[in-house]
Amino acid sequence: MQRKFGALILGTMIAVAAPGALCADILVMGDSLFAVNGLQGRSVAKELRRLLPGEVVRDRSKMGASYLYPLPVTGALGMSIPKQYRQGDWDWVVLNGGGNDVLWNCGCGRCARFLDKLITRDGRGGAIADQVAQLRATGARVLFVGYLRSNGFNSPVEKCGRTGDEMDRRLARMAKADVGVVFVSLADLVPKGDTSFYAQDRIHPSPKGSRAIAARIAGVLAAAGAGSGAD
Repeated sequence: MQRKFGALILGTMIAVAAPGALCADILVMGDSLFAVNGLQGRSVAKELRRLLPGEVVRDRSKMGASYLYPLPVTGALGMSIPKQYRQGDWDWVVLNGGGNDVLWNCGCGRCARFLDKLITRDGRGGAIADQVAQLRATGARVLFVGYLRSNGFNSPVEKCGRTGDEMDRRLARMAKADVGVVFVSLADLVPKGDTSFYAQDRIHPSPKGSRAIAARIAGVLAAAGAGSGAD
């Protein structure tokens, strides 16, 4: 089916892909980076639907979701990121997470040992790598998204920056080892001193931030071409 992929300009222009360049069923899983602004209809997944008219984009992300530390009774409610998965013929799974685990376990302080539980230094082990491998086994391609960084202004999670940088490096190694996995960094998304990409708490993205995140994801999906999960 011929489809058109729209372009969005948010500081950086994303080119319009040719008709038919992307025909994909997309599952979104993760934490508040994706879920915030949902009540206003402006979450990352909802913005992706606007950018990908006619595509199937199903959102399973939840505020507060994590990999390792949800209460047992909350798994069915989507608070466990691995348990957010629902069977389907997904071409792409757009995924994030790990920030709540780090924040709750070590307060973004000395996190090296704990970070190994999420993803090892070589990107091949840990809860995140294990889940990505399981998703790949279904035939889906995986696009894993990192976290925003404040740039030139204070944030309650400012001290998480170094841990976030290390996590990004490990996630990039994970993606490098599998052509069906893409890592998308958001470390450079926020212009210096621009608080408008953040909500008032300066932790979560504002609606503008959610749009910017969705635009970056959509641009990568367009560049990746057709939505076939087989490779």
